[in-house]
Amino acid sequence: MWYILPMEVARQFKESPPPRYNEAWLDWKFILKAAFVISIAAVFGGTVGSGRKFGSFSSSNTKHSYRVADEIEKDYNEAISTITSNYSGDIDHEKATQAAIQGMLSTLDPHSAYFPYSEFKKLKEDQDSRFYGIGVTIVRHNDGVYIQGAVDGTPAAKLGLRYGDRILEVDGKNARDWTSEQVSKNVRGALGEPVTIKVERAGSEGPQYFTIVRDAVPLLTIRNAYMIRPGTGYIGLTGGFQRSSDDELAKAMKRLQEQGMRQLILDLRGNPGGLLDQAIDVTSEFLPRGLVVVSVKGRTEYSEPIVYKSTGSDPSLIPLVVLINRNSASASEIVAGAIQDHGRGLIVGETSFGKGLVQRIFQLPFNTGLTLTTARYYTPYGRSLQRDYSNGSLYDYYTRHDPAEDQVPNANTSRNLESPLALASPTPHPHTGPAVQTAVGRVFYGGGGITPDIEVKEPATSAARARIAEAGFHFTRHLAAGVIPGLESYRVDKVQYGKNARPIDFPITERVLEAFRNFVRTKPDLQVQPAQIDEELDFTKMRLRQEIITAAFSNDAGARVLLDSDVQVLRALEALPDAKRLADSSRNGVWQG
Repeated sequence: MWYILPMEVARQFKESPPPRYNEAWLDWKFILKAAFVISIAAVFGGTVGSGRKFGSFSSSNTKHSYRVADEIEKDYNEAISTITSNYSGDIDHEKATQAAIQGMLSTLDPHSAYFPYSEFKKLKEDQDSRFYGIGVTIVRHNDGVYIQGAVDGTPAAKLGLRYGDRILEVDGKNARDWTSEQVSKNVRGALGEPVTIKVERAGSEGPQYFTIVRDAVPLLTIRNAYMIRPGTGYIGLTGGFQRSSDDELAKAMKRLQEQGMRQLILDLRGNPGGLLDQAIDVTSEFLPRGLVVVSVKGRTEYSEPIVYKSTGSDPSLIPLVVLINRNSASASEIVAGAIQDHGRGLIVGETSFGKGLVQRIFQLPFNTGLTLTTARYYTPYGRSLQRDYSNGSLYDYYTRHDPAEDQVPNANTSRNLESPLALASPTPHPHTGPAVQTAVGRVFYGGGGITPDIEVKEPATSAARARIAEAGFHFTRHLAAGVIPGLESYRVDKVQYGKNARPIDFPITERVLEAFRNFVRTKPDLQVQPAQIDEELDFTKMRLRQEIITAAFSNDAGARVLLDSDVQVLRALEALPDAKRLADSSRNGVWQG
């Protein structure tokens, strides 16, 4: 199976050691040697279980020849023996095993990674778009992990866990100082097994306990789909590309079309990637059958690339704008690149991450595994989207610390949207790939992600706004609990799922703002002054409304409050008339390649 490793997964294993797994009875030398042999076979072209013997191998990219594999294995075993016999302290054998494998992979590229048992299991769960848990979204705030919301129909929702509940314990273990990831790992478990959660709830005298039986929880990749304006649909495909993504998209589009959708904004911002076949299927929802979506070329220089074409028999040719940002990676870039290359729609936002490497999953003994880069992918017109990773640190690679970016004029801000078929081509960044002329005469450059047709940068968040947002959450959990004097009508007893908030629902009035000012006066640890609230009044109103709508109508409804004032979404709405011209050309059969 081709699998484009999500950027966030690869980054996790580069930045911190993977957690240990409970297989202490295994002989560590055997695991280390077995993993070494299997990894070497994968790295240098052998296939697991093929029976091929190691031979000498060389690299055409260096002046030095590698020694034969048996010499490397001999040195490796000698190192293990020396460490075991002479090291003065205790040896963490599992940690040594994982570090050895990951160290080997890290010499290849930033996206090949080793997965211990628990993380490999989670990877497979994510692919299947479901896992066994209780069904809550959680977020870490300054004093602990809180529930942001319960997913409709899940065990947590049925038992009444709600917005603002602070998680104190999980199965008797103190969780006050845990990260969100630690809480998530401890809450997940086997199907049908119970887990007991202790929470602190605003307005309650003491802690509350919930014993919840774990069940399958859908891991949806479309987090929001609604009519953002009359005739205009919005679909947020932000949760990766997993097995259900295309089905989710098809259902969302059908539902919105029944509500009168005539044009669409497809949001891929922050989507880290996933399954290649899903990227192709999602793209096929918008391209006529037979058009190239992506080509994949393996490491053997003489091999022919594999070309994947659109399979859509009845694609939607409505006006389309695709939103991307710096965290849109891999599968997201395949979709955006194909839409852009064929002139099917407009791309709005920021230049994407630039991950053009394809990983294949290899399962190792004892249910551990690794993802190994085995190919590169190219857009329909031949652009490689992989950013250079040969120089600089992994931190620079993942945070896109590129001083050259700041020195290059932004060519995208001056696009001529009066004539979208003659859009100006972006100025190439230093060290980018060759120029590629795509549909409708546009020129793009490979090697640095997808450059948007219309660049709109996300506004920076000031420290003051970040503190106001944090204070807003803590205030709203009390507001939704009905314990703010004079505002008892804002109490939320039960979440109303699937409802769009109306302007008259939970308005942020002057009385609410004054209560918020009084709240921060009594909470000096939040570091917010009433004067700062007045200086950032519009932002404060928007954040408070987003929080209370989340508490009352779910995370999706709360996210829509933010989208209504999102500068990139607003620019996408403005670009829809120009996207319509492209769509009209598509309907008339004006396809360039």
